[in-house]
Amino acid sequence: MPNILIIDDDKAVRKTLTEILQFEGYQIEEAFDGKEGIKKFTEKQFDVVLCDNEMPKLNGLDFLGKARLINIDVPIVIMNGEGNINHAVEAVQKGAFDYITKPPDLNRLLITIRNAVEKQHLIKEAKILKSKLPEVQKIIGASKLINQIKDTIEKVSPTEARVLITGESGSGKELVARWIHEKSNRREGPFIEVNCAAIPGELIESELFGHEKGSFTSAIKQRIGKFEQANGGTLFLDEIGDMSLDAQAKMLRALQENKITRVGGEKDIMVNVRVIAATNKDLIKEIEHKRFRIDLYHRVGVIMIHVPSLNERIEDIPILVDYFLQQLAHEYGQPKKTIEQEAIVALQHHSWTGNIRELRNVVERLIILSEKKIVLDDVMNFVIPGKKH
Repeated sequence: MPNILIIDDDKAVRKTLTEILQFEGYQIEEAFDGKEGIKKFTEKQFDVVLCDNEMPKLNGLDFLGKARLINIDVPIVIMNGEGNINHAVEAVQKGAFDYITKPPDLNRLLITIRNAVEKQHLIKEAKILKSKLPEVQKIIGASKLINQIKDTIEKVSPTEARVLITGESGSGKELVARWIHEKSNRREGPFIEVNCAAIPGELIESELFGHEKGSFTSAIKQRIGKFEQANGGTLFLDEIGDMSLDAQAKMLRALQENKITRVGGEKDIMVNVRVIAATNKDLIKEIEHKRFRIDLYHRVGVIMIHVPSLNERIEDIPILVDYFLQQLAHEYGQPKKTIEQEAIVALQHHSWTGNIRELRNVVERLIILSEKKIVLDDVMNFVIPGKKH
């Protein structure tokens, strides 16, 4: 049942409004002036506030200003005995949900209250949904190479520059792309990822640009492509080196003109997208072998970020291991296990072909198979089996 706070120095008005709104199913609390209203507003959560403007001690506009410092999300409806347009404009400018003259028209009042309650519920639902979204994983490490990447992200993120991220599989290229998005002016927009290597060449254009119904045999309905889905946000093209030459040509046009055409369509669709690309291939060699367009390379690679392999930054392994021990302990609902220094040293001497992804899997394996503390023998038995020590 929605809670409504009515603030008015006129007892008769409070009584009338309370009876009307209680009959409509609302739970009501009253305050006889702005100061008492602030006290109640601070102590309890309300869905809507209905506040008179002309009151002693603290008028409605002053209440509005103070209340929004306490909780900016609660809709506040200001009432005034005079239809003063200046007061109405000032109230809306200060953040009032609506402005109603007294005595209020009953239908107008109920519609306003209903809309305000609906807005408050939508705000609450949005906050709940946002709280359930997984946070972007931190970039873990204190090595010189990782600090250089963090510095570059800070400089590049606020711009609209396209970024090409290179590095081995599992090294954390997607994480770098997500942090560029999170720190950009587009952070409230979507982050849409496309794995170019996982999509067959004949379908990549439909995936990126969408298609119209009937444009090919299996196109039984219209499809919105990733470019349109990412409008206002960031499009992350993972493994762009695996994109077909035909798709590369259309990608180049989209980047040059900021517009796309769906497969089977004729209409140009304007898009506002920041493109971040990543690859584990040497694109210069791909260009030499005529498998990647040099003009597209220059389009996507305004800023280049190379993510080092784990073997290039073994000094970060102790920090990464500790982070994964903590993270996995939380996931399993178990106490965090400790690891002895000799085991850490052994991990630093291991060849990490799978990079960060492999290290996390190894830490999870050690947590499952070891006793209370991870020791050197655990590493030798479960990570580097067959190696004598």
